[in-house]
Amino acid sequence: MKYTFFNTVFTCILALVMLLPFAANAGNVMRLSLEQAVELARENNYTLKVAKSRVAQADARSLQVARPYLPTVTLSETFVYTNDPAGVFTYKLRQGSINPATDFSADALNNPDPIANFQLGLEVIQPIVNVDALKGRSAAKAAGKAAEYQLERVGDSIEYEVKKAYYGLVLARSNRRAINRSITAMQGHNRQAGKAYSRGLLTRSDKLSTSVRLAELKERKMVIEDEIRTASDGLRFLLQLDGDAEIVPVNGLNVEIADTARLDGNVATGRADLKALEARSEAAEYRYRMAKAGSLPRLNAFLQTNMNDDFFPGLDEHNWAVGLNMSWKIYDGDQRAGRMQEAKAVELESRYSYEEALDRSRFEIRKAERMLSTAQSRIAIARQALEQARVSLEYTGERYRSGMAMTFELLGSETAYTYAQMRVNKAKYDYIMAKHALDFAAGRQATR
Repeated sequence: MKYTFFNTVFTCILALVMLLPFAANAGNVMRLSLEQAVELARENNYTLKVAKSRVAQADARSLQVARPYLPTVTLSETFVYTNDPAGVFTYKLRQGSINPATDFSADALNNPDPIANFQLGLEVIQPIVNVDALKGRSAAKAAGKAAEYQLERVGDSIEYEVKKAYYGLVLARSNRRAINRSITAMQGHNRQAGKAYSRGLLTRSDKLSTSVRLAELKERKMVIEDEIRTASDGLRFLLQLDGDAEIVPVNGLNVEIADTARLDGNVATGRADLKALEARSEAAEYRYRMAKAGSLPRLNAFLQTNMNDDFFPGLDEHNWAVGLNMSWKIYDGDQRAGRMQEAKAVELESRYSYEEALDRSRFEIRKAERMLSTAQSRIAIARQALEQARVSLEYTGERYRSGMAMTFELLGSETAYTYAQMRVNKAKYDYIMAKHALDFAAGRQATR
């Protein structure tokens, strides 16, 4: 029984030790799907966080100006110590401490003793007519909508950038697999060439040509490895990932050729950035109206109530006053005219920006549609060329091994096959990205 127990423990420990290298290696690999990458970017990307903070700023500005009909309430505490005759008499009146027997003599009026007064005051100002503040409220609400739409578009933009980086990494890794297959095949050809050269069946130049081609493939692999590292770093930056774990994309260059409804340059005006520009234009128009309304009078109601005492906080005698105040700034040194002119110029700028964005979106849609159509045709051509290159390489390889083909024929077929594999990969990548570019330009982002 004891032997069985120790044998079991030993077996478990041995299994754990053998699994440690695999566990350590797994910790350096991060398998990532496109959906996961987009989700991480929407949670962590700094550009999105900046856009969210701008929405918060717009909300805060809206709170500052979006309450034109709510009252302003001010609570104050004022302390005064004075021997000014008028002040002493006034504060005694407020405190209700006038003594007819002593306070009305000439000496008491002209040379009073110093007095301390604590005044606790409450003032309420209620706007009744404030047209420019009402326009300012509308401008702030429109600016807030613009910030929200811009946040949505920034999210779409980050998603599109993530897709480019993700599929760029997929493309580079696919090309590396193609290069690795070519290197493995060329190493076999190089060994055969070495044996044939040692038996005097090949010239030195033919032997060296296989070595040169093998070196070219290894050099190309080094370039692709650098492309993989660059794409991985770009993806880490967009997703704000720490560490240097190898990112292994789950999605591949799998394409499903389908007929896509052509927009023919027709822009979906519901695209978030266009709606943001519309909201900005609306906000600019309200600011112009706000500047014009600054020439109108303002009417406010007010309530003032004070309590006075010679001891803190001053809760003894109470007095109050209510009233209306109308103010009308007739002339302010052309400041209002300058604000109106500036607001009108900003309004025109926002409208021009909207029209420019519309035209640019039409151009982007047409461009993406052309790219999609071209990539679709390229995939068919590249696949056909790949099949032809594969057949040619197999045929040339058989003839080379039987001594009926020259080395340069084998190298040419191998080069054509490797190039054809990369052409297929690039055509698939361009097709996938053209679809995403069309979705982005049309404002219909969808992770797929």
